[in-house]
Amino acid sequence: MSYPGYPPSDGYPAFPGYPPTGQESVYPPAGQYAYPAVPGGFPPAGGGTYPAAPPNAGFPGAAGYPAPGGYPASGGFPGAPQAGGMPPYPGGPGFAVPPTGPGFGGYPQQPPAQSYAGGGPAQIPAEILRKAMKGFGTDEQAIINVVANRSNDQRQKIKTAFKTMYGKDLIKDLKSELSGNVEELILALFMPSTYYDAWSLHHAMKGVGTQESVLIEILCTRTNQEIREIVNCYKSEFGRDIEQDIRSDTSGHFERLLISMCQGNRDENQTVDYQKAQEDAQRLYQAGEGRLGTDESCFNMVLASRSFPQLKATVEAYSRIANRDLLSSIDREFSGNVERGLKTIVQCALNRPAFFAERLYYSMKGAGTDDSTLIRIVVTRSEIDLVQIKQMFTQMYQKTLATMIASDTSGDYRQLLLAIVGQ
Repeated sequence: MSYPGYPPSDGYPAFPGYPPTGQESVYPPAGQYAYPAVPGGFPPAGGGTYPAAPPNAGFPGAAGYPAPGGYPASGGFPGAPQAGGMPPYPGGPGFAVPPTGPGFGGYPQQPPAQSYAGGGPAQIPAEILRKAMKGFGTDEQAIINVVANRSNDQRQKIKTAFKTMYGKDLIKDLKSELSGNVEELILALFMPSTYYDAWSLHHAMKGVGTQESVLIEILCTRTNQEIREIVNCYKSEFGRDIEQDIRSDTSGHFERLLISMCQGNRDENQTVDYQKAQEDAQRLYQAGEGRLGTDESCFNMVLASRSFPQLKATVEAYSRIANRDLLSSIDREFSGNVERGLKTIVQCALNRPAFFAERLYYSMKGAGTDDSTLIRIVVTRSEIDLVQIKQMFTQMYQKTLATMIASDTSGDYRQLLLAIVGQ
């Protein structure tokens, strides 16, 4: 068989763009047309012309790669627009005009990687913020547009650019222009995540009284690395030892549980040892349901040191041994803050998004709103698992998180929350 323009080969048809086997001599001498020309690239050696190679199936052709944002979404990651998700960021350098409208399902919008090269384009939103606060009155909408659609890392760069350009502290300016819940929310968004956790813990123990629910929410749910960073930040920023503050503000088994959490030393091996899970389940049963009284230290030891996957296996084994779930046994054996702390650890082992969904629901249920809890969870989980929290919220309460926020808040505060949470 032969093809037009190609001499026959040893029984194999020639392929476009490749010389037929054994017939190299029919091609021009080496060096004259060394390589095919690529549009926008290098001309062929010798100055001649040569047709561009056709694109291979499944790969972009000579015309270039597909436009940014052209990749489909995958497994819960933002990509193509989808319900409760984030549309691809518009192409182009920088982000002079931030997108407006509904939020991005818990993922802040990301500009192209080159947008912050050298920190230059961070000057654009810094300038927008300066204009929004300059003169009489405040353009809250402009501030919301800048803040809502960026990651925490981008907001830190904007804060630095603002001080470089104007010699002023952005946080102080925002405090002077804003008030109430919208001020608390925007300031939280501008805090580095580790600092915000450390600040929240310090605020919970500062002055008269203690907000134990804040201590539980943060110390019983964070990873080892997050805990260690929080402890170091607490010391460097507030000049205080977090363990000492916990000892001063709490007592008994609750104090011991929080001190255990502060070590950031939970086993994080993801491999589950089912034999150990069985042994731990038996140990917990004998420390509680299987005896008169409760051995609180046994619960502390198991729940504070095992990995979350290991604890999940232990909870399942416990149900088979005790004929009731571990959460019910903790209810029966403990009370007060230590009960809430132990249950938080178990809930996070079973389903962390469900724990935060429940916290959000009760922050808005009934008369009034626990705005600090609502703000703290939305801000701290916005770049971690807010999408999953929203899904669990809908499953658990037959309404969307956005719907409940919209009915429980108002004004710029509601608009900013919804921009972060999405629909």
